Amino acid sequence: MTGPQDMVLTPMGLRFRSRHFPCTIGRGGLRRDKREGDGATPVGIHRITGLLYRPDRMAPPAPWAEPVGPRDLWSDDIRDPDYNRPVRAPHPFGHERLRRPDPLYDLVLTIDWNHAPARPGLGSAIFIHQWRRPGFPTEGCIALRRDHLRWIAARAAPGTRLIVRA
Repeated sequence: MTGPQDMVLTPMGLRFRSRHFPCTIGRGGLRRDKREGDGATPVGIHRITGLLYRPDRMAPPAPWAEPVGPRDLWSDDIRDPDYNRPVRAPHPFGHERLRRPDPLYDLVLTIDWNHAPARPGLGSAIFIHQWRRPGFPTEGCIALRRDHLRWIAARAAPGTRLIVRA
């Protein structure tokens, strides 16, 4: 059962607070058995755990937002004890830079996929972020238009449910 405060991925896009937003998902489609590198968006009921933003490119979208700096990374290396967690540079394991030259991660909602504790190989860095362009798939995240993402980020709260059904 879903409520008005839930984000729900539907064939029409992402529904939140009675609005529908066009979005893209992972190039691997929706999967119940998500694996690192498969490009799939994981099916399940997830929770929003964080809100990250680039302070050099925008104002905080909500009071609980955390700024992303040049040394902020996200571990995606299954050998890393900090797999699927934020880490700081320098970092000896594989990772994604959270402060990218393109705008994709200017604003990011993090979710609890494979979280606390993360199990190596089940997928990392599954976020809600800005899309590259309409219809262009992600590596497993959900991506939206920048203005839609800002609207959602201003109204979502830690613990908001993200429901992804197959």
